Amino acid sequence: MSNVEKISVALTPEMAAMLKEAVRSGAYASSSEVMREALREWRERRDYRAKAGEHLGQLWDLGLNSGAAVDGPDAMAQIQAKLAKATASQTAA
Repeated sequence: MSNVEKISVALTPEMAAMLKEAVRSGAYASSSEVMREALREWRERRDYRAKAGEHLGQLWDLGLNSGAAVDGPDAMAQIQAKLAKATASQTAA
C-alpha cells in the first residue's frame, strides 16, 4: 500500500478492545486492516441507503400517480365484483 495517510482515531475502550481482539485472533493482520474494512462496509451501507431512499421515492411517486386511493372495504368490494364477473363469464362459456 504505497499511498497511505496516517491518522489518529479516538475510540471508546470497548471499540478499542474489539479492534485489538480482531487482530489478536488472527482475523486481521493489523488495526489498519480492521479500520479499512470497517470504512469500506460503512461506505457500502451509505450507498445502499441512498439507493434505497431513491427507490422509495420512485415507489412513492408511482403510488401518487396510480390514481385515487380506495378504502380497504371498498377495494375488497371492487375486487370481489370483478372476481364474480370473471367467474360468471367462465361458467357461462
